[in-house]
Amino acid sequence: MTTRTDLATTFRRLHRPQDGAILILPNAWDALSARVIEQAGARAIATTSAGVSWALGRPDGQGLARSEMVEAVRRIAGAVRIPVTADVESGYGSGSPEDVADTVRAVVDAGAVGINLEDAPGRGGEPLLLPEEHAARIAAARAAGGPELFINARVDVYLKEAGAEPGRFDETVRRALAYTAAGADGVFVPGVVDASTIARLVQAIGAPVNVMASYGAPSVGELAGLGVVRVSVGPAITRAAMTTIRAAARELLDTGTYDALVGGIPFAEANALFSASGR
Repeated sequence: MTTRTDLATTFRRLHRPQDGAILILPNAWDALSARVIEQAGARAIATTSAGVSWALGRPDGQGLARSEMVEAVRRIAGAVRIPVTADVESGYGSGSPEDVADTVRAVVDAGAVGINLEDAPGRGGEPLLLPEEHAARIAAARAAGGPELFINARVDVYLKEAGAEPGRFDETVRRALAYTAAGADGVFVPGVVDASTIARLVQAIGAPVNVMASYGAPSVGELAGLGVVRVSVGPAITRAAMTTIRAAARELLDTGTYDALVGGIPFAEANALFSASGR
């Protein structure tokens, strides 16, 4: 039987790429998406808070209660045999170090071996928390999760377009260094797709860097060449699934035909994903 320690060890090892095989994390939002991603060959899975929120009928952006996200993580981790890292947004509750610690303990109990913890939104209408405030939250997460937990500190300077270049680069690096000093294992910088900027960030940060790839971004192979260790896609797969659902529904409603349903996973194969033998 695979233990949590086994999964945590595997997940941490995946952040030490060999032969250019960087960690690719397709993002899941429920047990179904997680199993399909696992069957596709993923070595680990990241959750997407946007996908989880939408599946529960909420907009993205701190709209979930801690308990709702924890239960989603529990279902996802329980459906697969590979490591799961949880997007816990800004930590829920008031976002205090104590609330972050409570969230970390809960998602670890639910089966997660890693977390993403973001430094947005800030307080008083500011886009970002003060770096020292987020560093204190990361330290609390480390104390609560122990040495096995892989903490990916998300820096939202580029995503929130906070400030102007070249200040964004310098501020991202300043925050990344503060967060890793506080106990983060890696740094997640969403919103950056420019190859030269990514390469500079990798060199300046000196810890495993996670890029959120999207259409127009460098390919996985190109990102590996830039020194990126980890690639995820946020809610992109969720949005692709939503597009497929809408296209199939529109065709059925508008023309009464079924072309959009051609090529779907056969029922027996889909059902077997959730049988004891299928796992």
